[in-house]
Amino acid sequence: MTTDGREPTRRPYAVDVRDGRIGEVMGNEGGYVQLRPVGGGREWDCPPESLREAPPGEVLRARVRRLNREGRLP
Repeated sequence: MTTDGREPTRRPYAVDVRDGRIGEVMGNEGGYVQLRPVGGGREWDCPPESLREAPPGEVLRARVRRLNREGRLP
């Protein structure tokens, strides 16, 4: 809960169908939607017609893949 008693707003996740990347929808500007990779990282722009909603299972798999990558020793 936020300090003013409201529930925090959750951003939706979407799939960039051009390459299959899943990202958190951060906003839109100049006719593009800005997406950020699951777990953080550099945002990228995607045309709205190249997006589809990301099912929860796909988002979870993306999170697990990122955690596994980060947990590997060099």
